[in-house]
Amino acid sequence: MSPRAAHRAAVTIVVVATSISVLAVLLILAAWRNDHTIESDMGTATAEVLSAGSLRSAVSFVTPDGITHNPVLGVLYPTKLTAGQRIDVEYARSEPDLVRVAGRDARVAIVPAGSVIVVTWLITLPTLLILRRKSPTRSS
Repeated sequence: MSPRAAHRAAVTIVVVATSISVLAVLLILAAWRNDHTIESDMGTATAEVLSAGSLRSAVSFVTPDGITHNPVLGVLYPTKLTAGQRIDVEYARSEPDLVRVAGRDARVAIVPAGSVIVVTWLITLPTLLILRRKSPTRSS
């Protein structure tokens, strides 16, 4: 591999790793923003879990005005839910489709996002070292 190609590959790898890290941090910030929105105008309800997954769980709940809500994006922080389960949820009264499992907040997102960042760089750094070793040095 030529020095120029090795440099391009290294730059590309660093850009991809940095992008993944930035996206993980943005995920945490977005979760914090959603929590802030919910907490600034909070309503509570009991919801039924319609479907459960590790990344998305669908719920249905009724607000005090009698309207049934089934948020399109599901409930925030959906881990360890099962279909048919009844759970307490907290939602933004001004935006009832923004709903989270009661008692959970953005802290739930820190470990997974942090893990993504750590694994990304645990792969990136050795890859960069390998590229550096395989790249011939430029002679002056």
